[in-house]
Amino acid sequence: MRAAALYGTVLCVALSAMAAPPAPATTPDRTAPISAEARGTRLAAARAAATGISFGPCPEAEMLPDHLRCGTVEVPLDYAAPNGRTLALTVSRARATGDPGERQGSFVYNPGGPGASSITFPLVGELPEWRKIARAYDIVGYAPRGVLPSAPLSCQDPAEFAKAPSDLPAHPSPAYERLRTERAKAYAAGCARHAGAALRHYTSLDNARDLDVLRAALGERKLTFMGASYGTYLGAVYATLFPSHVRRMVFDSAVDPDPGRIWYRSDLDRSLAFESRWEDFRTWVAEHDAVYRLGADAGAVQRSYDTVREAVAERPAGGKAGPAQLHSAMLGAVYYDDYWAMRATALSEYAHGDPKPLADQAAPRAAAARDDENAYAVHTAVRCNDAPWPTDRRVWHRDHTAVARIAPFGTWANAWSNLPCAHWPAPRQKPLDVGTEWGELPPVLILAAERDAVTPYEGALALQRRLSGAALVTERDAGSHGVGGGVNACVDRHLETYLLTGRTPVRRAECAPHRKPNPVSLERRTWRGTPVPTV
Repeated sequence: MRAAALYGTVLCVALSAMAAPPAPATTPDRTAPISAEARGTRLAAARAAATGISFGPCPEAEMLPDHLRCGTVEVPLDYAAPNGRTLALTVSRARATGDPGERQGSFVYNPGGPGASSITFPLVGELPEWRKIARAYDIVGYAPRGVLPSAPLSCQDPAEFAKAPSDLPAHPSPAYERLRTERAKAYAAGCARHAGAALRHYTSLDNARDLDVLRAALGERKLTFMGASYGTYLGAVYATLFPSHVRRMVFDSAVDPDPGRIWYRSDLDRSLAFESRWEDFRTWVAEHDAVYRLGADAGAVQRSYDTVREAVAERPAGGKAGPAQLHSAMLGAVYYDDYWAMRATALSEYAHGDPKPLADQAAPRAAAARDDENAYAVHTAVRCNDAPWPTDRRVWHRDHTAVARIAPFGTWANAWSNLPCAHWPAPRQKPLDVGTEWGELPPVLILAAERDAVTPYEGALALQRRLSGAALVTERDAGSHGVGGGVNACVDRHLETYLLTGRTPVRRAECAPHRKPNPVSLERRTWRGTPVPTV
Protein backbone atom coordinates (compact mmCIF):
# COMPACT_ATOMS: atom_id res chain seq x y z
CA MET A 1 0.00 0.00 0.00
CA ARG A 2 1.43 3.38 -0.99
CA ALA A 3 2.26 5.89 1.75
CA ALA A 4 -0.11 8.39 0.09
CA ALA A 5 -3.04 6.12 0.86
CA LEU A 6 -1.85 5.72 4.42
CA TYR A 7 -1.57 9.47 4.98
CA GLY A 8 -5.25 10.31 5.19
CA THR A 9 -6.19 7.30 7.31
CA VAL A 10 -3.47 7.68 9.90
CA LEU A 11 -3.39 11.46 10.26
CA CYS A 12 -6.20 11.62 12.81
CA VAL A 13 -4.78 8.68 14.75
CA ALA A 14 -1.27 10.12 14.79
CA LEU A 15 -2.37 13.61 15.76
CA SER A 16 -4.67 12.36 18.52
CA ALA A 17 -1.54 11.77 20.60
CA MET A 18 -0.12 15.24 19.99
CA ALA A 19 0.32 18.03 22.47
CA ALA A 20 -2.56 20.33 23.28
CA PRO A 21 -2.99 23.12 20.73
CA PRO A 22 -1.37 26.47 21.38
CA ALA A 23 -3.21 29.29 23.02
CA PRO A 24 -5.89 30.97 20.91
CA ALA A 25 -4.52 33.13 18.15
CA THR A 26 -4.64 36.88 18.02
CA THR A 27 -6.94 38.18 15.30
CA PRO A 28 -6.39 41.77 14.18
CA ASP A 29 -9.20 44.01 15.41
CA ARG A 30 -9.28 46.90 12.97
CA THR A 31 -11.61 48.85 15.27
CA ALA A 32 -9.13 48.71 18.16
CA PRO A 33 -6.64 51.52 18.87
CA ILE A 34 -3.60 51.35 16.62
CA SER A 35 -0.71 49.46 18.21
CA ALA A 36 2.75 50.84 18.85
CA GLU A 37 4.13 48.44 16.22
CA ALA A 38 1.63 49.68 13.64
CA ARG A 39 2.56 53.29 14.36
CA GLY A 40 6.23 52.36 14.11
CA THR A 41 5.67 50.66 10.77
CA ARG A 42 3.93 53.74 9.36
CA LEU A 43 6.76 55.96 10.53
CA ALA A 44 9.45 53.63 9.16
CA ALA A 45 7.63 53.32 5.82
CA ALA A 46 7.28 57.10 5.54
CA ARG A 47 11.00 57.54 6.19
CA ALA A 48 11.84 54.83 3.65
CA ALA A 49 9.60 56.43 1.03
CA ALA A 50 11.35 59.74 1.54
CA THR A 51 14.84 58.23 1.46
CA GLY A 52 14.40 55.54 -1.18
CA ILE A 53 17.17 53.07 -1.96
CA SER A 54 20.48 54.15 -3.43
CA PHE A 55 21.36 51.29 -5.79
CA GLY A 56 24.96 50.59 -6.73
CA PRO A 57 27.32 47.63 -7.13
CA CYS A 58 26.37 44.49 -5.19
CA PRO A 59 28.63 43.18 -2.40
CA GLU A 60 31.63 41.37 -3.86
CA ALA A 61 30.86 38.30 -1.75
CA GLU A 62 27.64 37.79 -3.70
CA MET A 63 29.57 37.49 -7.01
CA LEU A 64 26.70 38.95 -9.04
CA PRO A 65 26.83 40.38 -12.57
CA ASP A 66 27.15 44.13 -13.02
CA HIS A 67 23.61 44.66 -14.34
CA LEU A 68 22.23 43.54 -10.98
CA ARG A 69 22.36 46.49 -8.56
CA CYS A 70 22.13 46.44 -4.79
CA GLY A 71 21.31 48.82 -1.98
CA THR A 72 20.02 48.82 1.58
CA VAL A 73 16.87 49.85 3.39
CA GLU A 74 16.83 50.68 7.09
CA VAL A 75 14.16 49.02 9.25
CA PRO A 76 13.63 49.29 13.01
CA LEU A 77 14.81 46.34 15.06
CA ASP A 78 11.75 46.93 17.27
CA TYR A 79 8.77 48.51 15.55
CA ALA A 80 7.39 49.59 18.92
CA ALA A 81 10.53 51.75 19.23
CA PRO A 82 11.09 53.00 15.66
CA ASN A 83 13.60 55.64 16.73
CA GLY A 84 15.89 53.06 18.28
CA ARG A 85 18.29 50.55 16.75
CA THR A 86 17.89 49.82 13.05
CA LEU A 87 18.90 46.99 10.73
CA ALA A 88 20.08 47.42 7.15
CA LEU A 89 18.39 44.96 4.78
CA THR A 90 20.29 44.29 1.56
CA VAL A 91 18.14 44.60 -1.57
CA SER A 92 18.94 43.61 -5.17
CA ARG A 93 17.22 44.79 -8.34
CA ALA A 94 17.23 44.13 -12.06
CA ARG A 95 15.45 46.90 -13.95
CA ALA A 96 12.52 46.06 -16.22
CA THR A 97 13.83 45.21 -19.68
CA GLY A 98 10.80 46.33 -21.69
CA ASP A 99 9.77 49.70 -23.05
CA PRO A 100 8.84 52.35 -20.46
CA GLY A 101 5.16 51.95 -21.32
CA GLU A 102 5.29 48.27 -20.36
CA ARG A 103 6.63 48.82 -16.84
CA GLN A 104 4.27 47.88 -14.00
CA GLY A 105 6.52 48.61 -11.02
CA SER A 106 8.56 46.43 -8.67
CA PHE A 107 8.04 42.70 -8.17
CA VAL A 108 9.43 41.42 -4.84
CA TYR A 109 10.21 37.77 -4.19
CA ASN A 110 10.75 35.82 -0.96
CA PRO A 111 11.97 32.20 -1.32
CA GLY A 112 10.96 31.02 2.14
CA GLY A 113 12.97 29.33 4.83
CA PRO A 114 12.65 31.29 7.04
CA GLY A 115 16.34 31.96 6.60
CA ALA A 116 16.62 32.09 2.81
CA SER A 117 17.71 35.06 0.69
CA SER A 118 16.45 36.12 -2.73
CA ILE A 119 19.43 38.36 -3.54
CA THR A 120 20.17 36.31 -6.68
CA PHE A 121 16.52 35.98 -7.73
CA PRO A 122 16.47 38.91 -10.18
CA LEU A 123 18.71 36.80 -12.44
CA VAL A 124 15.64 34.71 -13.36
CA GLY A 125 14.74 37.46 -15.80
CA GLU A 126 17.28 35.86 -18.15
CA LEU A 127 15.34 32.56 -18.22
CA PRO A 128 12.77 32.09 -21.01
CA GLU A 129 9.94 31.45 -18.55
CA TRP A 130 10.44 34.83 -16.88
CA ARG A 131 11.29 37.14 -19.78
CA LYS A 132 7.82 38.63 -20.27
CA ILE A 133 7.54 39.27 -16.54
CA ALA A 134 11.03 40.80 -16.55
CA ARG A 135 9.97 43.18 -19.33
CA ALA A 136 7.14 44.51 -17.16
CA TYR A 137 8.73 44.58 -13.72
CA ASP A 138 11.83 45.60 -11.87
CA ILE A 139 12.58 42.23 -10.28
CA VAL A 140 13.61 42.67 -6.66
CA GLY A 141 15.27 40.29 -4.24
CA TYR A 142 16.33 40.88 -0.67
CA ALA A 143 17.88 39.29 2.38
CA PRO A 144 15.38 39.38 5.28
CA ARG A 145 16.47 40.53 8.71
CA GLY A 146 19.21 38.34 10.11
CA VAL A 147 19.98 36.68 6.77
CA LEU A 148 23.39 37.31 5.25
CA PRO A 149 24.27 40.05 4.47
CA SER A 150 21.42 41.80 6.32
CA ALA A 151 22.79 42.17 9.89
CA PRO A 152 23.39 38.40 10.00
CA LEU A 153 22.28 36.36 13.00
CA SER A 154 24.53 33.58 14.29
CA CYS A 155 23.98 31.12 17.14
CA GLN A 156 27.03 28.87 16.85
CA ASP A 157 30.52 28.89 15.44
CA PRO A 158 30.06 27.92 11.77
CA ALA A 159 32.94 25.42 11.91
CA GLU A 160 31.28 23.69 14.86
CA PHE A 161 27.91 23.75 13.09
CA ALA A 162 29.43 22.11 10.01
CA LYS A 163 31.26 19.34 11.87
CA ALA A 164 30.82 16.03 10.12
CA PRO A 165 30.18 13.15 9.97
CA SER A 166 27.28 12.90 12.40
CA ASP A 167 24.83 10.18 13.33
CA LEU A 168 21.06 10.06 12.86
CA PRO A 169 19.68 6.84 14.37
CA ALA A 170 16.48 5.51 12.83
CA HIS A 171 15.40 4.49 16.35
CA PRO A 172 16.97 6.92 18.82
CA SER A 173 17.89 5.51 22.21
CA PRO A 174 17.15 7.37 25.46
CA ALA A 175 20.84 8.24 25.62
CA TYR A 176 20.76 9.73 22.13
CA GLU A 177 17.63 11.74 22.95
CA ARG A 178 19.40 13.15 26.01
CA LEU A 179 22.40 14.04 23.84
CA ARG A 180 20.20 15.87 21.32
CA THR A 181 18.40 17.65 24.16
CA GLU A 182 21.69 18.96 25.52
CA ARG A 183 22.73 20.10 22.03
CA ALA A 184 19.40 21.86 21.56
CA LYS A 185 19.74 23.66 24.90
CA ALA A 186 23.26 24.74 23.99
CA TYR A 187 22.14 26.01 20.58
CA ALA A 188 19.25 28.03 22.05
CA ALA A 189 21.62 29.48 24.65
CA GLY A 190 24.04 30.39 21.86
CA CYS A 191 21.30 32.30 20.07
CA ALA A 192 20.58 34.28 23.23
CA ARG A 193 24.27 34.91 23.84
CA HIS A 194 24.98 36.14 20.32
CA ALA A 195 21.79 38.14 19.74
CA GLY A 196 21.04 39.42 23.22
CA ALA A 197 17.84 41.42 23.58
CA ALA A 198 17.45 41.50 19.77
CA LEU A 199 16.59 37.79 19.65
CA ARG A 200 12.88 38.36 20.26
CA HIS A 201 12.62 40.55 17.14
CA TYR A 202 13.13 37.79 14.56
CA THR A 203 9.48 36.99 13.83
CA SER A 204 7.09 36.63 10.93
CA LEU A 205 5.27 39.76 12.10
CA ASP A 206 8.48 41.77 11.94
CA ASN A 207 9.32 40.23 8.55
CA ALA A 208 5.94 41.40 7.25
CA ARG A 209 6.50 44.91 8.60
CA ASP A 210 9.93 44.94 6.95
CA LEU A 211 8.24 44.01 3.69
CA ASP A 212 5.98 47.06 3.95
CA VAL A 213 8.98 49.31 4.58
CA LEU A 214 10.68 47.77 1.53
CA ARG A 215 7.57 48.49 -0.54
CA ALA A 216 7.71 52.12 0.49
CA ALA A 217 11.46 52.37 -0.12
CA LEU A 218 10.94 51.09 -3.67
CA GLY A 219 8.49 53.94 -4.25
CA GLU A 220 5.49 51.64 -4.62
CA ARG A 221 2.07 52.58 -3.28
CA LYS A 222 1.05 48.93 -3.41
CA LEU A 223 3.07 45.72 -3.30
CA THR A 224 3.43 43.11 -6.04
CA PHE A 225 4.88 40.07 -4.29
CA MET A 226 5.54 36.37 -4.72
CA GLY A 227 6.42 34.12 -1.82
CA ALA A 228 7.34 30.45 -1.91
CA SER A 229 7.01 27.99 0.98
CA TYR A 230 7.45 30.01 4.21
CA GLY A 231 7.21 33.04 1.92
CA THR A 232 3.50 32.21 1.52
CA TYR A 233 3.01 32.48 5.27
CA LEU A 234 4.87 35.77 5.24
CA GLY A 235 2.62 36.93 2.40
CA ALA A 236 -0.49 35.85 4.27
CA VAL A 237 0.59 37.75 7.38
CA TYR A 238 1.32 40.80 5.22
CA ALA A 239 -2.07 40.56 3.49
CA THR A 240 -3.79 40.41 6.88
CA LEU A 241 -1.89 43.36 8.34
CA PHE A 242 -1.78 45.53 5.19
CA PRO A 243 -4.60 44.43 2.85
CA SER A 244 -4.92 47.87 1.28
CA HIS A 245 -1.22 47.79 0.33
CA VAL A 246 -1.52 44.67 -1.86
CA ARG A 247 -1.52 45.05 -5.64
CA ARG A 248 -0.86 41.46 -6.74
CA MET A 249 0.29 38.53 -4.64
CA VAL A 250 1.35 34.98 -5.54
CA PHE A 251 1.56 32.18 -2.97
CA ASP A 252 3.67 29.33 -4.33
CA SER A 253 3.51 26.08 -2.28
CA ALA A 254 1.45 27.32 0.62
CA VAL A 255 1.98 26.79 4.32
CA ASP A 256 -1.24 26.03 6.21
CA PRO A 257 -1.65 29.30 8.14
CA ASP A 258 -3.97 27.85 10.80
CA PRO A 259 -2.58 29.39 14.01
CA GLY A 260 -3.03 26.06 15.79
CA ARG A 261 -0.54 24.49 13.37
CA ILE A 262 2.20 27.12 13.53
CA TRP A 263 4.76 25.55 13.79
CA TYR A 264 4.89 22.38 15.89
CA ARG A 265 1.92 20.57 14.41
CA SER A 266 2.69 21.60 10.85
CA ASP A 267 6.07 19.88 11.17
CA LEU A 268 4.41 16.67 12.34
CA ASP A 269 2.15 16.87 9.29
CA ARG A 270 5.19 17.43 7.12
CA SER A 271 6.93 14.35 8.50
CA LEU A 272 3.95 12.28 7.41
CA ALA A 273 3.96 13.87 3.97
CA PHE A 274 7.72 13.34 3.58
CA GLU A 275 7.14 9.61 3.76
CA SER A 276 4.75 9.75 0.81
CA ARG A 277 7.14 11.76 -1.32
CA TRP A 278 10.10 9.58 -0.31
CA GLU A 279 8.10 6.64 -1.66
CA ASP A 280 7.53 8.52 -4.93
CA PHE A 281 11.31 8.84 -5.28
CA ARG A 282 11.94 5.19 -4.46
CA THR A 283 9.25 4.07 -6.90
CA TRP A 284 10.87 6.13 -9.66
CA VAL A 285 14.30 4.66 -8.87
CA ALA A 286 12.80 1.17 -9.04
CA GLU A 287 11.25 1.94 -12.43
CA HIS A 288 14.78 2.61 -13.66
CA ASP A 289 16.45 -0.36 -12.03
CA ALA A 290 18.33 -1.07 -15.24
CA VAL A 291 20.15 2.24 -14.67
CA TYR A 292 20.56 2.31 -10.91
CA ARG A 293 20.53 -1.36 -9.83
CA LEU A 294 19.08 -0.51 -6.42
CA GLY A 295 15.98 -2.70 -6.59
CA ALA A 296 12.97 -3.40 -8.77
CA ASP A 297 10.37 -2.06 -6.32
CA ALA A 298 10.17 0.67 -3.70
CA GLY A 299 10.76 -1.76 -0.85
CA ALA A 300 13.95 -3.08 -2.43
CA VAL A 301 15.20 0.48 -2.98
CA GLN A 302 14.52 1.21 0.70
CA ARG A 303 16.59 -1.80 1.67
CA SER A 304 19.42 -0.57 -0.53
CA TYR A 305 19.17 2.85 1.11
CA ASP A 306 19.23 1.27 4.58
CA THR A 307 22.34 -0.67 3.60
CA VAL A 308 24.05 2.53 2.49
CA ARG A 309 22.94 4.28 5.68
CA GLU A 310 24.47 1.52 7.81
CA ALA A 311 27.65 1.58 5.74
CA VAL A 312 28.22 5.34 6.06
CA ALA A 313 27.65 5.02 9.81
CA GLU A 314 30.66 2.71 9.88
CA ARG A 315 32.71 4.39 7.16
CA PRO A 316 31.47 7.87 6.15
CA ALA A 317 31.65 8.67 2.44
CA GLY A 318 34.70 10.82 1.86
CA GLY A 319 35.25 10.81 5.61
CA LYS A 320 32.52 13.49 6.06
CA ALA A 321 29.16 12.09 4.91
CA GLY A 322 27.61 10.03 7.69
CA PRO A 323 23.93 9.15 8.26
CA ALA A 324 22.86 12.74 9.01
CA GLN A 325 24.59 14.08 5.91
CA LEU A 326 23.14 11.25 3.80
CA HIS A 327 19.66 12.14 5.02
CA SER A 328 20.12 15.84 4.31
CA ALA A 329 21.21 15.01 0.76
CA MET A 330 18.25 12.71 0.20
CA LEU A 331 15.97 15.44 1.54
CA GLY A 332 16.72 17.28 -1.70
CA ALA A 333 14.96 14.45 -3.57
CA VAL A 334 11.89 14.95 -1.37
CA TYR A 335 11.86 18.67 -2.14
CA TYR A 336 12.52 18.58 -5.89
CA ASP A 337 12.30 15.79 -8.42
CA ASP A 338 15.02 17.42 -10.51
CA TYR A 339 17.35 16.11 -7.79
CA TRP A 340 16.20 12.53 -8.33
CA ALA A 341 18.76 11.48 -10.94
CA MET A 342 21.64 13.04 -9.00
CA ARG A 343 20.72 11.43 -5.70
CA ALA A 344 19.90 8.05 -7.23
CA THR A 345 23.23 8.06 -9.03
CA ALA A 346 25.07 8.83 -5.78
CA LEU A 347 23.29 6.00 -3.95
CA SER A 348 23.91 3.59 -6.80
CA GLU A 349 27.57 4.42 -7.16
CA TYR A 350 28.13 4.06 -3.42
CA ALA A 351 26.26 0.75 -3.31
CA HIS A 352 28.45 -0.53 -6.14
CA GLY A 353 31.78 0.55 -4.73
CA ASP A 354 32.34 4.23 -5.56
CA PRO A 355 31.75 6.59 -2.61
CA LYS A 356 32.85 9.76 -4.42
CA PRO A 357 29.51 10.93 -5.91
CA LEU A 358 27.81 10.56 -2.52
CA ALA A 359 30.66 12.34 -0.77
CA ASP A 360 30.50 15.16 -3.32
CA GLN A 361 26.75 15.62 -2.86
CA ALA A 362 26.36 14.97 0.86
CA ALA A 363 29.50 16.14 2.63
CA PRO A 364 29.22 19.69 4.02
CA ARG A 365 31.31 22.28 2.22
CA ALA A 366 33.58 24.38 4.39
CA ALA A 367 32.99 27.37 2.13
CA ALA A 368 29.25 27.19 2.84
CA ALA A 369 29.51 26.77 6.62
CA ARG A 370 28.82 30.41 7.45
CA ASP A 371 25.83 30.61 5.10
CA ASP A 372 24.41 27.30 6.37
CA GLU A 373 24.74 28.23 10.03
CA ASN A 374 23.22 31.63 9.39
CA ALA A 375 20.26 30.13 7.51
CA TYR A 376 19.58 27.68 10.33
CA ALA A 377 19.95 30.40 12.97
CA VAL A 378 17.30 32.60 11.34
CA HIS A 379 15.10 29.59 10.56
CA THR A 380 15.21 28.59 14.23
CA ALA A 381 14.76 32.08 15.68
CA VAL A 382 11.72 33.00 13.59
CA ARG A 383 9.90 29.73 14.15
CA CYS A 384 10.70 29.55 17.86
CA ASN A 385 9.58 33.14 18.39
CA ASP A 386 6.44 32.86 16.28
CA ALA A 387 4.42 30.48 18.43
CA PRO A 388 4.25 28.34 21.58
CA TRP A 389 6.16 25.04 21.52
CA PRO A 390 5.99 22.07 23.92
CA THR A 391 8.70 22.39 26.56
CA ASP A 392 8.48 18.85 27.98
CA ARG A 393 10.85 16.36 26.32
CA ARG A 394 8.33 13.60 27.05
CA VAL A 395 5.82 15.33 24.78
CA TRP A 396 8.33 15.47 21.94
CA HIS A 397 9.21 11.81 22.47
CA ARG A 398 5.56 10.71 22.52
CA ASP A 399 4.49 12.70 19.47
CA HIS A 400 7.47 11.93 17.28
CA THR A 401 7.53 8.27 18.24
CA ALA A 402 3.90 7.99 17.14
CA VAL A 403 4.56 9.65 13.80
CA ALA A 404 7.86 7.81 13.21
CA ARG A 405 6.06 4.46 13.32
CA ILE A 406 4.26 5.54 10.15
CA ALA A 407 6.77 7.96 8.65
CA PRO A 408 10.33 6.98 9.63
CA PHE A 409 12.17 8.84 6.86
CA GLY A 410 12.01 12.42 8.13
CA THR A 411 10.36 12.44 11.55
CA TRP A 412 13.36 12.34 13.87
CA ALA A 413 15.43 14.67 11.70
CA ASN A 414 12.57 17.19 11.92
CA ALA A 415 12.39 16.69 15.68
CA TRP A 416 16.09 17.40 16.24
CA SER A 417 15.97 20.39 13.90
CA ASN A 418 13.19 22.03 15.90
CA LEU A 419 14.21 20.94 19.40
CA PRO A 420 15.92 24.26 20.30
CA CYS A 421 12.38 25.70 20.39
CA ALA A 422 11.63 23.57 23.46
CA HIS A 423 14.34 25.50 25.31
CA TRP A 424 13.94 28.91 23.71
CA PRO A 425 14.91 31.85 25.95
CA ALA A 426 12.89 34.58 24.17
CA PRO A 427 9.14 35.21 24.65
CA ARG A 428 6.81 33.23 22.38
CA GLN A 429 4.15 35.03 20.35
CA LYS A 430 0.59 34.01 19.60
CA PRO A 431 0.34 33.39 15.85
CA LEU A 432 -1.72 35.88 13.89
CA ASP A 433 -5.06 34.48 12.74
CA VAL A 434 -4.49 35.35 9.10
CA GLY A 435 -7.39 36.03 6.80
CA THR A 436 -9.22 38.70 4.83
CA GLU A 437 -12.86 39.43 4.05
CA TRP A 438 -14.41 39.83 0.60
CA GLY A 439 -13.25 43.03 -1.02
CA GLU A 440 -10.28 43.64 1.27
CA LEU A 441 -7.78 42.18 -1.20
CA PRO A 442 -7.52 42.31 -4.97
CA PRO A 443 -7.49 38.87 -6.63
CA VAL A 444 -4.52 36.79 -5.42
CA LEU A 445 -3.12 33.56 -6.85
CA ILE A 446 -2.15 30.34 -5.04
CA LEU A 447 0.01 27.71 -6.79
CA ALA A 448 0.35 24.18 -5.41
CA ALA A 449 1.55 20.71 -6.33
CA GLU A 450 -0.80 17.96 -5.21
CA ARG A 451 1.95 15.76 -3.74
CA ASP A 452 4.21 18.45 -2.31
CA ALA A 453 5.52 17.10 0.98
CA VAL A 454 7.24 20.23 2.29
CA THR A 455 3.99 22.21 2.28
CA PRO A 456 1.25 19.57 1.98
CA TYR A 457 -1.60 20.40 -0.40
CA GLU A 458 -4.09 20.85 2.45
CA GLY A 459 -2.26 24.08 3.23
CA ALA A 460 -3.17 25.56 -0.15
CA LEU A 461 -6.83 24.72 0.41
CA ALA A 462 -6.72 26.23 3.90
CA LEU A 463 -5.09 29.42 2.63
CA GLN A 464 -7.69 29.78 -0.12
CA ARG A 465 -10.46 29.56 2.47
CA ARG A 466 -8.84 32.29 4.57
CA LEU A 467 -8.13 34.76 1.75
CA SER A 468 -11.56 35.50 0.33
CA GLY A 469 -11.56 35.54 -3.45
CA ALA A 470 -8.20 33.78 -3.85
CA ALA A 471 -7.75 31.52 -6.90
CA LEU A 472 -5.91 28.19 -6.74
CA VAL A 473 -3.94 26.52 -9.55
CA THR A 474 -3.06 22.88 -8.83
CA GLU A 475 -0.44 20.75 -10.53
CA ARG A 476 -2.02 17.32 -10.22
CA ASP A 477 -0.04 14.18 -9.31
CA ALA A 478 3.22 16.08 -8.92
CA GLY A 479 5.26 16.91 -5.85
CA SER A 480 8.12 19.28 -6.53
CA HIS A 481 8.20 22.12 -4.03
CA GLY A 482 7.85 25.53 -5.65
CA VAL A 483 6.00 25.13 -8.94
CA GLY A 484 5.94 28.65 -10.37
CA GLY A 485 8.36 29.79 -13.03
CA GLY A 486 9.82 26.92 -14.97
CA VAL A 487 8.60 23.55 -13.73
CA ASN A 488 5.24 23.32 -15.49
CA ALA A 489 4.27 25.33 -18.60
CA CYS A 490 0.56 25.31 -17.69
CA VAL A 491 1.25 26.70 -14.21
CA ASP A 492 3.62 29.25 -15.74
CA ARG A 493 0.90 30.53 -18.08
CA HIS A 494 -1.39 31.19 -15.12
CA LEU A 495 1.45 32.91 -13.24
CA GLU A 496 2.41 35.07 -16.21
CA THR A 497 -1.19 36.01 -17.02
CA TYR A 498 -1.82 37.01 -13.43
CA LEU A 499 1.31 39.11 -13.00
CA LEU A 500 0.87 40.85 -16.35
CA THR A 501 -2.91 41.40 -16.30
CA GLY A 502 -4.19 40.70 -12.79
CA ARG A 503 -6.54 38.01 -14.12
CA THR A 504 -6.94 34.72 -12.25
CA PRO A 505 -9.00 31.58 -12.87
CA VAL A 506 -12.55 32.01 -11.59
CA ARG A 507 -11.77 29.92 -8.52
CA ARG A 508 -9.68 26.87 -9.33
CA ALA A 509 -7.74 25.49 -12.26
CA GLU A 510 -5.79 22.28 -12.79
CA CYS A 511 -2.62 21.47 -14.70
CA ALA A 512 -1.31 18.08 -15.76
CA PRO A 513 1.95 17.08 -14.06
CA HIS A 514 5.29 18.04 -15.54
CA ARG A 515 7.38 15.24 -16.99
CA LYS A 516 9.26 13.01 -14.61
CA PRO A 517 13.05 13.31 -14.67
CA ASN A 518 15.29 11.65 -17.21
CA PRO A 519 17.17 8.96 -15.25
CA VAL A 520 20.47 9.70 -16.96
CA SER A 521 20.30 13.50 -16.75
CA LEU A 522 21.93 15.34 -13.85
CA GLU A 523 20.57 18.72 -14.92
CA ARG A 524 18.69 20.72 -12.32
CA ARG A 525 17.53 24.30 -12.02
CA THR A 526 19.54 26.47 -9.69
CA TRP A 527 17.38 29.53 -9.06
CA ARG A 528 15.11 27.85 -6.53
CA GLY A 529 16.11 27.73 -2.90
CA THR A 530 17.47 24.58 -1.30
CA PRO A 531 16.37 23.01 1.99
CA VAL A 532 17.57 24.81 5.09
CA PRO A 533 20.09 22.58 6.93
CA THR A 534 18.17 20.61 9.52
CA VAL A 535 20.55 18.28 11.32
